[in-house]
Amino acid sequence: MRQLLSSLSYFSIFFAPFLLPLIVWIVAQDNYVRGHAKKAFFSHVFPFLALIPLLIFMFNANHTTSIIGYAILFFVIYIAVFIYNIFQGIKVLRDDA
Repeated sequence: MRQLLSSLSYFSIFFAPFLLPLIVWIVAQDNYVRGHAKKAFFSHVFPFLALIPLLIFMFNANHTTSIIGYAILFFVIYIAVFIYNIFQGIKVLRDDA
């Protein structure tokens, strides 16, 4: 049960990115589950925190190519975090907790 709840925190990037890991982090009694829920929550929040400076850079950019470059950078960060969450979810599910 520990692995399932922990991996669901990572897999929630598909259906409830911020909500499920936050609820599990607050409600869970097990430190193993809480730790993974906390990591999953922050990994879901990170791309949007990275978006703030990228938006500032975008609005201050002088060239269209800079704006496109910043947009591509955001999507690369988001895809990397998305893949990380899938990888971690599978890893935790296969783990011997």
